[in-house]
Amino acid sequence: MPVPTFETVEITTDILICGAGMAGCGAMFEAAYWAKKNGVKIVVADKAATDRSGAVAQGLSAINMYMNTAGGERTPEAFAQMVYGDMMGIVRQDLAYDIARHVDSSVHLFEKWGLPIWREADGKPIRSGAWQVMISGESYKILVAEASKKALFDAGGELYERVFIIEPLMDGDRIAGAIGFSTRENKIYVFRAKVVLANMGGAVHVFRPRSTGEGLGRTWYPPFQTGSSTYFTLRAGAEQCCQEIRFVPVRFKDAYGPVGAWFLLFKSTATNALDESYMQTRADDIKGWAPFDTFKPMPANLRNYLGILDEIDGKGPLLMRTNRAIAALAEKYKDDPKAFKKKMKDLESEAWEDFLDMTIGQANLWAAQNVRPEQVPSEITGAEPYFIGSHSGASGTWASGPADIAPPEYQMGYNRMTTVKGLFVAGDACGASPHKFSSGSFTEGRIAGKSMVKFALENNTLPNLDAAQVEEFKGRILKPFELYEQHKDYGTTDEVNPNYILPRQYLFRLQKLMDEYAGGWSSSFTTNKTKLDIAMQLLDWLKEDGEKMVARNLHELMRLFENQQRTWQAESHVRTILAREETRWPGYYARKDTPTMNPDLQKFINMKWSAAGGWEVVDRPMITIFK
Repeated sequence: MPVPTFETVEITTDILICGAGMAGCGAMFEAAYWAKKNGVKIVVADKAATDRSGAVAQGLSAINMYMNTAGGERTPEAFAQMVYGDMMGIVRQDLAYDIARHVDSSVHLFEKWGLPIWREADGKPIRSGAWQVMISGESYKILVAEASKKALFDAGGELYERVFIIEPLMDGDRIAGAIGFSTRENKIYVFRAKVVLANMGGAVHVFRPRSTGEGLGRTWYPPFQTGSSTYFTLRAGAEQCCQEIRFVPVRFKDAYGPVGAWFLLFKSTATNALDESYMQTRADDIKGWAPFDTFKPMPANLRNYLGILDEIDGKGPLLMRTNRAIAALAEKYKDDPKAFKKKMKDLESEAWEDFLDMTIGQANLWAAQNVRPEQVPSEITGAEPYFIGSHSGASGTWASGPADIAPPEYQMGYNRMTTVKGLFVAGDACGASPHKFSSGSFTEGRIAGKSMVKFALENNTLPNLDAAQVEEFKGRILKPFELYEQHKDYGTTDEVNPNYILPRQYLFRLQKLMDEYAGGWSSSFTTNKTKLDIAMQLLDWLKEDGEKMVARNLHELMRLFENQQRTWQAESHVRTILAREETRWPGYYARKDTPTMNPDLQKFINMKWSAAGGWEVVDRPMITIFK
């Protein structure tokens, strides 16, 4: 195809929300309320279609953060203490508390909008764990998106779907907007705004996935989350935090089916191939991580670590004893055949619905392999690492906390504003505030949305756009097409050409080097300084070759920029692991040259980048608020 001609669309607004996952919808919903009162304009740009964008797109079987504080069940203080333990003492409790004290109102909104929440006969939500409530959530995101879009449009806002944001636009040290392109039409979008929310999810496919070949694209986290938030905020100059705290979820093997309901609702257990409970037989192996080894619940990474040790010792596979769990639940009905049959049918229905609500591929896999979970156990394993700030990982951007809770060291003027003036974050983009999941991400979006309106009113001047900067980024969008046209006739196949590299080839190189040198699954999540130094060298060479990535259509252009974003995510991760000379989360990654936890490193090791100064490490204090 000839080099395409792109139309440039320029849009000016007060508030620009980049990304419309759960946090983006929360920001949209809340900002619209305050914008309508104050005559503030909101524009939303989303790479996907809002109804099915973000990590909740496929649906969920549970809301994992619900306090029911008014009902006397949980408190925000207890939540802040729980996340402190799960993150091995590296967390922003001010941010976690702030979400916890507001999250119930968000869950009540979801139910009002039509989300079915499972309830006991007395009306109390059915909990599958300390903080979780069960839902029938296959249409969860659609319900939330519809309500948020209605609020946006009622406030006179605009929504641009299938627009991929590739770079921030700056006016000195202040955010001035963003530039991106349509994934469906030959259009470049230039957004000019007083305030911007970066809310474009975490990252997947940075490490080599377990599913390759015909399984390529199968992951636990959505494959279209490519590190956009980290890239965007880094390039704007914002400080990053917890970029070493990746997340390695344990899931049913190959289809990534969730294990939470099985562990928490059905009370299932997991063993190694010798039918030993590694949580018990390996208990002494985590005493070196005291006091967190006795924390209740046990931190997710320590649970992972015990299973990893059994796998290394050849005691795998790890097996979820689903058959025993269902049998135990039906035990008290065994003397009443009719009641027993009904109970078994109910349990089977609940077990299948757990997957049909959110990971239908697991139901397909079990059906294809003739697996009846009530009769046989199923294999579980640690997935490839992900970067996600809303689960049991904490990678993201350093943000200001609430004025009434956060210590001065954690405040920068506006709640959820980054170290860059006018640039805000929420959801997976906001670091050091894990366990917010879907409801907490929506709530954090609401917090950021209200704060952004305040910023727009108090900083009521439009930043200047640098025309040269805009033209430079337009040139970067066209260059991959021009390079391909220049060299496409070199040989007889597009796949082999010394003058360029295709996005898919680039992606495989990135995943291979991260897996082998930065502690991926093929090396049992272990690494050391020498390996990390090699990773840095390979990343430099990859970036050099990446200057010659080509695109033959809009889809490949999107893949190209996704690779670029993943690479910056990878580099920030490797640099932070190098700086943190200890092993604090052994079930996520272990530095074998510094194999123990160092009390002197109970602090944040932040990272930032600038065009003039390159990468810089910034230490921030870890301040415990709720002990």
